[in-house]
Amino acid sequence: MECRIDWGGPDGMLFVARTGTGHIAAMDGAPEGGGNNLAPRPMEMMLIGAGGCTAYDVVLILKRGRHAVSGCSVALKAERAEADPKVFTHIHFEFTVAGRNLAQAAVERAIHLSHEKYCSATAMLSHTATIDWSVKILETGSPQSPQA
Repeated sequence: MECRIDWGGPDGMLFVARTGTGHIAAMDGAPEGGGNNLAPRPMEMMLIGAGGCTAYDVVLILKRGRHAVSGCSVALKAERAEADPKVFTHIHFEFTVAGRNLAQAAVERAIHLSHEKYCSATAMLSHTATIDWSVKILETGSPQSPQA
């Protein structure tokens, strides 16, 4: 896996990332840190990555188990250390999973497998942060129902 990060220049702290797969993401800082608040902070991008990684796993695990999942979202709340390096010290993942006749046990198993076995991002972050989660399951009428 590769990426390249380029600074946007002396008028701020904008950085543009180009991934090895050809995608682009921007990062910026707060004005008090020399940034212009034009894009997510690098640490927000780490949190986004962890949320995306585990949501991907949960959906894939449920789909492979032939569960009628039609939506998945995860809201993350993180706390950081007060002193540098300001690592994450606690992250809470709040999952909302929608589908038809989804068993609580199946959804919880998918989340557990993601966090304990498959999600590389949460595995790395768990070295500095306590990670916990909660889940809400929404019933939808059919497998073709819109996302929750």
